[in-house]
Order: sequence, then structure tokens, then C-alpha cells
Amino acid sequence: MSKPEIETTDTTVVYSNRWMTVREDTIVRADGSRGIYGVVEKQDFAVIAAVREQSIFLVEQHRYPIGKRFWELPQGSSEGVNVDPVTLAHAELQEETGLIAGSMLHVGHLYEAYGYSSQGYDVFLATDLRQGENKLDPEEQGLVCREFSVRAVESMILDGTLKDGTTVAAFGLLRLKGLL
Repeated sequence: MSKPEIETTDTTVVYSNRWMTVREDTIVRADGSRGIYGVVEKQDFAVIAAVREQSIFLVEQHRYPIGKRFWELPQGSSEGVNVDPVTLAHAELQEETGLIAGSMLHVGHLYEAYGYSSQGYDVFLATDLRQGENKLDPEEQGLVCREFSVRAVESMILDGTLKDGTTVAAFGLLRLKGLL
């Protein structure tokens, strides 16, 4: 058996709440040098491209860490409970947009920022849409949902209006797979 590239010798939780845990690991690299690694642990989330003909639904909301509002695909996770990704995708779509999808296709799994976080996300294509009622969380006050043409979203990505990396990656994956 080969020696691991990095061996963890100690782990200390430095912060934890219901959404995330931040830990500091003491490590030994393959060459014997020592170091530390900071890791943010968060549950995986779902990102949903709700598509009707040649249009796609985006939500705009205030993002506290940067103090600005931006458009993005509906996305979210469950708090502290592991939920099947398809179930999560249906719930998040309805919560943020009020849309109920007759079809929810799993498109792929990506990582948010694996240089410092364990969090990944599942990308879904929601179709056969019908309108229901949204069920916003308190953190989502002021969230706006709007339907855009796929071309308009592509332009928003190209001109820098749409800045959410998860949305850009999901949109690209959907395009590459011929689903948009």
C-alpha cells in the first residue's frame, strides 16, 4: 500500500453552527513536511435549472457576505438532515420559485470550492413546470423570481451581470450536454 499524499494527524473544530463546521487539520505531507489545512464542511446542495421552452427561471436575492443582490439559479440545501438530492431539488425549486416540476433530471455533480471546502452540489434540469406557491425561508426575504430567455442568461454570463459560479458552471454543463 502506498503512503498517502497527505496524512491528517490532528483535527480541531474551530467553529460550528447549523450550516457549517470549520476545522483546522494538522497534516504531514508525503515528503515529511508538516503543515495545517483549514476546511469548511457544509452539506451538499442542489441547483436547479427550471426550463420552459427557450426560457429559464432565475432568482435574485441579497447575498450577505458581499452585500449585493445577484441573479442565480434556484439552489439550496437542507439544514442538518441528509435528504435525497432529487427530493431536495424539488423542495428548493418550489421554495424559491413556487414552481413544481413534473420532471427532474440529474445532470451531474460538481464541487463548490474543493480547495477549502468539502461541499458539492447536484445539478438538475427541471421541466414540465406548473406554478404553485413559493415557501421562502426567513433568510430569503426579498427574493425575486423571474423568467429569462436562455439567450438573455447567456448574455448575462458573458457581460458579467451574472456572477454566481455555481450558476455559470451549471449553465455550461447543461449546454455541453445539449440540454439547453
